[in-house]
Amino acid sequence: MVFVRCLSRFLALLSVALGFVLPLSAAAPSHVQASLVAPDASIQPGKPFTVALRFVHDSRWHTYWLNPGTGLPTTLTWNLPPGFTAGPIQWPAPSMLKDRAGAVIGNGYEGELFLPVTLTAPANLAPGTTVELKALADWLMCEDVCMPGKAEVRLSLPVSAEAPKTDGRWGQKINATIASLPRADPAWRVTASRSSKQATLSVSPANDAGGGHTPRGLHFFSADGLIAYELPQTVKEIGGNRFLVTLPISEDGPKDATKLLGVLTSENGWTPDGKLRGLEVEAMLETSAEPASGVADGPARPSATTKSGLAATLALAFVGGLILNLMPCVFPVLGIKILGFVNQSANDRARVVAHGGVFTLGVLVSFWALVALLLGLHAAGENLGWGYQLQEPRFVFVIAAVMLVMALNLSGVFEFGLRATGVGSNLQMKSGLAGSFFTGVLATVVATPCSGPFLGTALGASLTLGTKETFALFTSIGLGLSTPYLLLSIFPQAVKALPRPGAWMETFKQFMAFPLYATVAYLVWILVAQTSEEGLRNALFGLVLVALSVWVYGRWTAPGASPGRTRFGVAGLLVLALAGCWLGWPRSLEAKPVNGNTTTPEVVWEPWSPEAVKKFRAEGRTIYVDFTARWCATCQTNKLAVFHSDEVLKLFAEKKIVALRADWTNKNPQIAAELEKYGRRAVPFNVVWQPGKAEPIILPEVLTPNTVLEVLRSP
Repeated sequence: MVFVRCLSRFLALLSVALGFVLPLSAAAPSHVQASLVAPDASIQPGKPFTVALRFVHDSRWHTYWLNPGTGLPTTLTWNLPPGFTAGPIQWPAPSMLKDRAGAVIGNGYEGELFLPVTLTAPANLAPGTTVELKALADWLMCEDVCMPGKAEVRLSLPVSAEAPKTDGRWGQKINATIASLPRADPAWRVTASRSSKQATLSVSPANDAGGGHTPRGLHFFSADGLIAYELPQTVKEIGGNRFLVTLPISEDGPKDATKLLGVLTSENGWTPDGKLRGLEVEAMLETSAEPASGVADGPARPSATTKSGLAATLALAFVGGLILNLMPCVFPVLGIKILGFVNQSANDRARVVAHGGVFTLGVLVSFWALVALLLGLHAAGENLGWGYQLQEPRFVFVIAAVMLVMALNLSGVFEFGLRATGVGSNLQMKSGLAGSFFTGVLATVVATPCSGPFLGTALGASLTLGTKETFALFTSIGLGLSTPYLLLSIFPQAVKALPRPGAWMETFKQFMAFPLYATVAYLVWILVAQTSEEGLRNALFGLVLVALSVWVYGRWTAPGASPGRTRFGVAGLLVLALAGCWLGWPRSLEAKPVNGNTTTPEVVWEPWSPEAVKKFRAEGRTIYVDFTARWCATCQTNKLAVFHSDEVLKLFAEKKIVALRADWTNKNPQIAAELEKYGRRAVPFNVVWQPGKAEPIILPEVLTPNTVLEVLRSP
């Protein structure tokens, strides 16, 4: 249950990123109805007047406050007649937003909401005329998932020289909202102090003017993010209607804040009539080394649920790292490293342990570098997901060339590459450790596209955590990937159980070249979708020149070769390798059209788009959406398993199911945004839209024909 609650919170947090990346043209279900209303039936020339953006939220849906916590605040972009001016949105006191598990996910509103705005009419406005006020409202609406909303709202009001009358429908509600807007109250005195980890807010009656009213259920909403919205706050009553509220400082809050800004809410209000729910706070922050007297010791800490949820996610990430060893991307490197342990088994235990430790270090350093780059690019506005490096054709070509060189080395074409793989029995200590480190790096590089089902949750959660927690998450994945090798090196009994070095090793070494050749073929297949026909041709011939370069090196630098012959071999290596890289380097990054009818001819795949989903849903069709990529090995396995099933193909034909394919082989912000909507940053991801259902059915990452049939046959 702890993990389920944590996962629910992670998905809600991650989905708010949609507000940054989903195009405005994307249609979204209308879970929030927006309109522009006014408390008065008319306006006067030169006088200020009030209008309000009215929201009506569907059950369990919400929008966000000025400081949303995890979402985006509502905005209004006005299109007013000449001479009119508009002030800012006046925000009612917010509430804590919680997911189904009870975890706080932001600050905002549910139900019916009025957001007042003060406008001023020009003095030359002619009585008897009518003005039309228009604005574009943008908001983020969330339940278990989030999606942006927008609407053009408009309101026509007559101009009158007389004082306006109250609108019979909206006047009472809007005026009540305005009367309850957060404000400072002279009946209450507010002071604040802070230490490095927490702030303390002191509230007390001013000159015994509290009127005997005792507020209850206090909660502070920070306007500038100084206070961590998701962490618990401690409230202590110290007598005489005096309260101390302990507030945890957010790691991401403003570092130079000199004031505590926000709204302190009370469940029963700050006045005897209960109408003033939010007390506006603008208090200078006095610096204190220790928490204020009478307050619970230490800063507010995450709940046990939060800690346990993170621990569960780290454990799941570790298991996912273990399973990566069985993925087709990693298996060739697995064979190479096992061969290295066999070679090292005759050495002393310390040396074997050193190789295992250095291999693990190579894995961890690579994971840290990749996640640091991903976080950095994401912070800079790049919409990237895990495995993003394989969306870059130049990177794919380089890795294909490296894999080809390694395969030729294992086939016996040349020998120096043993230093890169760490499997040579005659290596010196320094070179051998460098080889083990490089093998760990290589294992990480080729493992990332095989993130697999056990890493889906961890990867989806990664960009909703803090920087420290994110690095801890990927450290756990790296430890899972490297643990089998580390255990082999630490426990001598396990190493001794491996076969003794002998002639069989040469056969095994040559055999292990073929998984590497298969990996090269797989990478070239990825290039097919990333470059033009000419670019693919050049890449293939470039790989041929790279292969020729190492053959020349091996042929002319064999043991006993003269110095001149060796120099020729080295020169040939450099010239041919550079020529191969120059020729094969991808220059055209335009994706080729993909014929989605190659592996499943009975199913006609159409390109996915939000508009296509909306169109076919309006027609009452069942829709199967496959988020996939050529570099995703699990995606291809799913297609082979499911869409080669006669029963599945027959059902698609009988029910006239629409098949939409979202191909993420190349960068696509719209697909990335749709994945983020469901808390995902990796493929495969498959959903089924059933007629009449508001939300799609999410399929597991690893598919079988029975899994798909069961969902498609469900009512």
